[in-house]
Amino acid sequence: MNETRADMEADPEVAPEVLKARFGRDIARDFDLDDPMFNDRFDEVLTFMVNKCPISYSKAGTGYHLVNTNEQVRRVAQDWRTFSSAKGYMPNRPEGLPYLMPEESDPPMHTNWRHKLNPHMSPKVIATYEDVIRKDCNVLIDTFIEKGECEFISEFGALLPGWAFFKNVLGVPIDDLAMLVEGVEQGTFALPAEERPAHMARVFTYLDTHLRWRATQPKRGDVIDTILEGVIYDDGTEAPWDHKVSILVDLTFGGIATTTFVMSSAIHYLAMHPEVRQQLIDDPSLIENAIEEFSRVFPPVIALGRTCTRDVEVAGTEMKEGDFVMLTWGAASRDPRAMEEPEKIDIKRETILHSTFGVGPHRCIGSNLARLELTATIEEWLRRIPEFSVREGTAPVYVTGFLRSMRELQLVWPK
Repeated sequence: MNETRADMEADPEVAPEVLKARFGRDIARDFDLDDPMFNDRFDEVLTFMVNKCPISYSKAGTGYHLVNTNEQVRRVAQDWRTFSSAKGYMPNRPEGLPYLMPEESDPPMHTNWRHKLNPHMSPKVIATYEDVIRKDCNVLIDTFIEKGECEFISEFGALLPGWAFFKNVLGVPIDDLAMLVEGVEQGTFALPAEERPAHMARVFTYLDTHLRWRATQPKRGDVIDTILEGVIYDDGTEAPWDHKVSILVDLTFGGIATTTFVMSSAIHYLAMHPEVRQQLIDDPSLIENAIEEFSRVFPPVIALGRTCTRDVEVAGTEMKEGDFVMLTWGAASRDPRAMEEPEKIDIKRETILHSTFGVGPHRCIGSNLARLELTATIEEWLRRIPEFSVREGTAPVYVTGFLRSMRELQLVWPK
C-alpha cells in the first residue's frame, strides 16, 4: 500500500493534538531536524514518520518538506531534473556557507566531476588501502588496550576514518586532522546556525592552501592531481579554482564526518549484545552482512535536500517550484513496505535495502572506503578485544541535525 498525504490526515494517530501529546510537537506538520527531542527520541521518530507520514513538513526557517518512504525517496533522488541539488542540501542554509561540489550540483556538471573522481574510489583502488587501514586500527588499539578502557570516539572512532582518508586518498598530514574534524563538526552542528560558516571557512582556507601547495609539486597520480587537472564543462569553460577547492572540501567532509557514526554505533551495539558479538567471532563471514545492517539502522546522513524546479506532486502532496525537499534517508531505510521487521537489527537478514549511501546520481562516492574501514574495525577490534561493554552508569552522547553524530562512548573490558 502506498500511503498519501490524505491517508495520513485521516489517521487519528497523526492528529495534531495526539502528536503534540506524544512528541511535544506536531512532527507531521511542524517537524524540525534540530529539535533536541529528535536527538533524544531518534529511532522512535523515524519509525513513526516512515509508517505514518509519507510526507511531513517543517515550519523551521523558510520551511521544508520531508519525504520519508523508501519508494518516494528513491523516486525523488533519481529525478534530478525536477529535484535539483544545485541550491544545496541543507535546509535554511546560513548565509556565507559555500556550496560543496560536486554534491551540490546537477548533471552534466556533477557527472563530469564524478567521471573524473570515481576511478580513485573504485573497489580495486580502495582494496589497496586495506593493509594500512588494518595497521592503523591496531596502532590505535595499542594506545589503550592495556588500560582496559577507552572513550571510543576520541581514541578511535573519530581518528581512524581521518587517518584512512588523509593517508591513502589526500596525502594530508594527520597532525592537522583534529582541526579539520572540529571545523567540520562545528560547521555542521554549531548553534546558532549562523556560526557555522566561520567554522567551515577554516576548512576551506586550509584545503585551499594545501591545494595551492600541491599545484607546485611533482605529480603523484592521485585524486588531488585529478582535481587540479579539473574538467571542462559542457559550455566549454574550465572548472574554476573555487570549484576545485570545493571538490576537495566535499571529499574531506565525507571522509571524516560520516563513517565514525556507523562505526561507533556498531561497536556500541556489539557491546550491548554479547550474543551477536559472539556470532561474529565464531563466524567472521557474517561481518560483511552485519556492516550493511549496521549501516541501515545507524545512518549518519539523516536527510539531504533538493529544490523543486517545477510544481510537482509527491505522495499526494503538492510541492511548488522553489520548495525545499529533504530526502529522509534514515526513515526510508526503515520502511516496512520494503522489508520485513525493519525495526529489528538482524545481521543475518538476507536482503538489506538501505539508503545510507544515498540513491541516484549523487550516491556517496566514498562507500567502498567506508565499508573497508568498518570491516577492518570490527574484525580487528573483535580479534584484540573480544569481550567489552559500556561503562556502568554511562550512555552514548548524540547530536542530531541533518547528520547524526555520536560524541561519547565509554567502553571497558577485562585487563
